[in-house]
Amino acid sequence: MPDPRFFEDLGPVALGELAALTGAELSDPGAADRSIRGVAILSQARADTITFLSDRRHVAALAEARPGACFIPPKQAEAVPKGCVGLLTPSPQSAYALAAQRLHRPRRNPGHEAVSADARLEEGVVLGPGVVVGPGAQIGRGTVIGPNTVIGPGVAIGRDCEIAANVTIGFALIGDRVRILAGAVIGEPGFGATVGPRGLMDIPQLGRVILQDGVTIGANTCVDRGAFDDTVIGENTKIDNLVQIAHNVRVGRNCVMAAHTGISGSVIIGDGAQFGGRAGVADHVSIGDGARVGAAAGVMKDIPAGETWGGMPARPIRKWMRETAWLAKMAARKEGPENEP
Repeated sequence: MPDPRFFEDLGPVALGELAALTGAELSDPGAADRSIRGVAILSQARADTITFLSDRRHVAALAEARPGACFIPPKQAEAVPKGCVGLLTPSPQSAYALAAQRLHRPRRNPGHEAVSADARLEEGVVLGPGVVVGPGAQIGRGTVIGPNTVIGPGVAIGRDCEIAANVTIGFALIGDRVRILAGAVIGEPGFGATVGPRGLMDIPQLGRVILQDGVTIGANTCVDRGAFDDTVIGENTKIDNLVQIAHNVRVGRNCVMAAHTGISGSVIIGDGAQFGGRAGVADHVSIGDGARVGAAAGVMKDIPAGETWGGMPARPIRKWMRETAWLAKMAARKEGPENEP
């Protein structure tokens, strides 16, 4: 279930209403009055939640999770476990997105006061001009927040942090001694879309951002909140300006990312990894402890621990350099005197 500090619970909702909303067909019409409290991915599903299955490879996970209900393609209806109600639809993910919109709503700043009356600020917090602090937010002792920064509802910021001007933070839990430079955006929705009944639609992003102790986030860098799980930046990791961290990314401790690095969704990065400027990583890739990614490299598959990769597509650095040298040599031959007019 989404964290109640950041999301309002709009349930319970009857399965009959969700079926009508999404155009799905109940596998058991007698279950139309059964109530569901929220949406959940398979790994977090419970008896009072609804999930979705669009890939047969996850049938075993559905059987193990035993949610209260599941959006599922009609041809896979037999995979619905006992006690779970199937909602049969050719588009399980878009149905799930519609259900998520009906059951959960992000909390927003009400806009009536700059610093909410129920925000908790410890001794020694300094707020610059124009700072907004939302309901239920917590800010630890000695933290300094620059002008025009917005702290969303429920956000928790630790002690001795430095938050610069024009920063936006929402849906986030932040440790001690964290530095966030000007213009950074923490906790906005990650990029996720699916085809709905009226064309493309956004998939609600119901996770959080967790920045552990000692993290630095550069100017104008964006760290998206998780789609389902959390986006996590490990202790003492240093991130440069203009970096993009997508939803569900897990970054280890003591990592370094130079400017314009882009990390796609659900990437797992081990401790001590290093990224040169403008490096890019495709989604669902794992990068091992101590791995190094060269500047402007395009990582399309897993990198083992301790290895250095470069190029596009990225490959072990020595292999890339040999191939680059060979190509240069071949090109020089073709440009020799015998080919001149």
